Amino acid sequence: MTLLAHGVGSRTDLPIPLGLALYGAGAAILISFAALLLFWRTPKLGGPDAGRPLPQAVQRIADSGAVRRALQGVALALSVLVVAATIGGPPETARNLGPWALYVTFWVGLVPASLLLGPVWRVVNPLRLLHALAGSVLRTSPGVHRLPALGLWPAAVSLLVFLWFELVYPGRAEPTTVAAFLVGYAVVQTGLALWFGEDWFARGDGFEVYSTLVARLSPWARRSDGRLVVRSPLTNAVSTPELPGLAAVVVVLLGSTAFDGISRTAWWQTGPGSAEDALSGTIALLASIALVGGLYLLGTRLSGRLAGRPGAIQPRRYAATVIPIALGYTVAHYFSLLALDGQTTWILLSNPFGLSGVDLFGTYDNVVDLTAVSPDTIAYVQVGGVIAGHVAGVTLAHERALRTERHARASDQLPLVVVMVLFTIGGLGLLFGF
Repeated sequence: MTLLAHGVGSRTDLPIPLGLALYGAGAAILISFAALLLFWRTPKLGGPDAGRPLPQAVQRIADSGAVRRALQGVALALSVLVVAATIGGPPETARNLGPWALYVTFWVGLVPASLLLGPVWRVVNPLRLLHALAGSVLRTSPGVHRLPALGLWPAAVSLLVFLWFELVYPGRAEPTTVAAFLVGYAVVQTGLALWFGEDWFARGDGFEVYSTLVARLSPWARRSDGRLVVRSPLTNAVSTPELPGLAAVVVVLLGSTAFDGISRTAWWQTGPGSAEDALSGTIALLASIALVGGLYLLGTRLSGRLAGRPGAIQPRRYAATVIPIALGYTVAHYFSLLALDGQTTWILLSNPFGLSGVDLFGTYDNVVDLTAVSPDTIAYVQVGGVIAGHVAGVTLAHERALRTERHARASDQLPLVVVMVLFTIGGLGLLFGF
């Protein structure tokens, strides 16, 4: 079933030849890079304080503690419902709400929600409410002073654990396993927040950090004075703070998506992955992340060396330029999953516990409409997502070089651009079974 693979499946009905797609994508990156060198000679994107302020009424609502707690309360109630339905609902994965709500509606749906609304999970995160309730009793955060030094490394670990569970663990679709993961994740994250303070969620909750990074490509932002503004998504992305561990987060996201593509190829399913054991999947997942990380480190450090900059800081400096690339892969891989299999969540929500005669919204007997999105549309979104993400990445890398290097030259940026072209070709090849 699609859920078990958690992927859209290899597309064999691409409306254009695969070779043309690969050559065209690589050419698009190189042409855009050449155009940037010719016409983008000085920094053109605004800084952290750029943007048009939103009305004060919107600002007051967004900053209202009562509004945030209310939204967190709603999210907590929905989370409890999902866990309860996962435990008390039908034992069959196909008719149990939990796996579909977690893997499809929440995890995949977090991307469009964050693009449209900004860092939405930071606002509605129900774990923040649990921490506030527990913190009002315990009133202690002994590790709060150690949190800044950790950077985003805890989030990288958190995301790696979830992605291993989602893509590798053999029993990941079993309702009881999903319920155990959700409860365990909430307990661990809330406990760590009690130790490090509420700011832990912005550093260690993988879902919140993921939503915040995706929101870097939304039009909504905050200036350094806290004012809500509307500005270019590229300005948002290039203004991403260079925190330790940022590169690790984007590499984990990109590498895990590459593994998802590998796991859906015929070579994997008839070879290393045929036994569906955790060991081969774990090794392949870590190898995919290591390969992506190695290429990224090589590209950034070579670019830094050519520019006469210390190599150690380059990966962190250019990490924000990989955000649109990772987002492009995510859209390409999971667009049809959300559009098609995402319907299952709403069907099952009409009767979350599978009770006889219950049909709250009159949809429980519906079936997934596989004609909701055409194969051509899926293919074009896949190719377009990958290419757009890489063009945006090249643009951000060029802007970053202009801001940090006094005399930015084409040769300085070339190693990183070559790595991006390799990512593009590899990503499209995996998408379409190459």
